[in-house]
Amino acid sequence: MKNQTDIIVLNKVNKSFPLAIGGTQQVLFDITFTIKSGEFVAIMGPSGSGKSTCMNIIGALDSATSGTYELYGKDITTMTADDLATVRNEHIGFVFQNFNLLPKRTIMDNVMLPLMYRGWVMDDRIRRAREMLKLVGLENFETYYPTQLSGGMKQRVAIARALAGNPKLILADEPTGSLDSKMGNEILKFFEELNRNFGITIIMITHEFEIAGYAHRIIHIFDGRVTYDGPVPKSETTLLKSEQKHKK
Repeated sequence: MKNQTDIIVLNKVNKSFPLAIGGTQQVLFDITFTIKSGEFVAIMGPSGSGKSTCMNIIGALDSATSGTYELYGKDITTMTADDLATVRNEHIGFVFQNFNLLPKRTIMDNVMLPLMYRGWVMDDRIRRAREMLKLVGLENFETYYPTQLSGGMKQRVAIARALAGNPKLILADEPTGSLDSKMGNEILKFFEELNRNFGITIIMITHEFEIAGYAHRIIHIFDGRVTYDGPVPKSETTLLKSEQKHKK
């Protein structure tokens, strides 16, 4: 019997892309892992390893070529495009490296946007957005525009937007990639607080071991295959050795 806390179950997921010259290129090979509710997981690997493709499948932004993916017990691989849009809107909060904020809308408007798609009335949207901006320490910046904010503040707005719909899962794709080290560490500590205090499941994509170290578990992908899945090791050497074993 499946553990009731298993919220993400990937089983032998493969992904191929068509080539302009004909044929296909496979980028994921039999990806298999389970993520439980309340985990803080880093999916790590070098550029071109397939980690972002894996995240896109988990986030219902793309579909697997073969294999199965279950989210909260539902088979994502059989869903229609409309069903996938509903899954993204109702269950997943996204945080991207480049923030993806609307520059000509205030940060209040940016945070309210996903609630509009859910059909919330304006008063409820405003109330929820204010709660989220307060949570990320930006309650005094409601009328500011993204261009008036620092990188770290923009990422906090993006996190507030991701949290607005009360998701149980947050996917963060290189969330500190556009930030300096000080701001990056602040964002990572905030993710720790969200995970610890609210039990939100966090999956973070990164290519840096120091950043992955904020998570409690690392899934390392190399050449489209999982080469390590376990607690954060003491050094990156363990992960590099797992790559060497794959090369052999």
